Amino acid sequence: MTWSDGLLGFAAGLLISVVTAPVGVSGAVFLLPVQVSVLGVPSPAVTPTNLLYNVVAGPGALLRHRGSGQLRGPLTRLLIAGAVPGVVAGAAVRVFAVPGPQVFRLFVAALLLPLGLWLCARTLRPARSAGDREPPPGEPPSPGAGEPRAGDRTPGQPSPRATTLLAAAVGVAGGIYGIGGGSLLGPILVGRGMPVARVAPAALACTFVTSVVGAATYALLALTTPGAVAPDWLLGIACGLGGLLGGYLGARLQPRLPETGLRLLLGVMATGIGLLYAVQGLG
Repeated sequence: MTWSDGLLGFAAGLLISVVTAPVGVSGAVFLLPVQVSVLGVPSPAVTPTNLLYNVVAGPGALLRHRGSGQLRGPLTRLLIAGAVPGVVAGAAVRVFAVPGPQVFRLFVAALLLPLGLWLCARTLRPARSAGDREPPPGEPPSPGAGEPRAGDRTPGQPSPRATTLLAAAVGVAGGIYGIGGGSLLGPILVGRGMPVARVAPAALACTFVTSVVGAATYALLALTTPGAVAPDWLLGIACGLGGLLGGYLGARLQPRLPETGLRLLLGVMATGIGLLYAVQGLG
């Protein structure tokens, strides 16, 4: 890695993380095209390099969320319990079974494109429950209308078991492609009705833990497997330092942004990266 590559990696990590941190996305999904197309990182080393970026960049946004109480909450524990074994399995699949980068781009496009469109549509036309309806003219509102009751569960939100299974599947994808679990878990959980303020810190914490485990798994596999398997340590650290600064700055913006704006931003990002990968994969 040259000094110019390091500076470019630092700048890319900084700019990307400022935009992605407020919605609970690590930014590695946007960093991968820079690594492949601009910096020329070989495959599959690009995957653990992305994971190393998450390891270095993650504490910036996590530090900002430390007072929210969500970093050690039940959602975080569910996500980590599923994603950690998933990322180990995904790393093994990436090294021994998955072909080149074209399949990667098409996979991400097939997942993120419909997910982003769905999230945008759900945000622009939110469903109203019967308890939230406006009373007809002259009719007083029902007592407690629109207020949550004990034992109520928001329709559409996944159960704890489903959340853990979802995290395991996302962990496999993250281990294969190094895109960070939050990049996929964030849109899915927000789209299922969970508030961004709850999802963002849990998704970031899950991404950090699984990235540590995933990068270590690739480093161990590189000891016995030929080819470019280990991460590009210097480049990953340079990108991560930029993400560390940008992630903290981006996370500070979250409380100042409206919930609807955050949901739309997440949907637009997912749609945009899906279109980009679709064009690159088919091309």
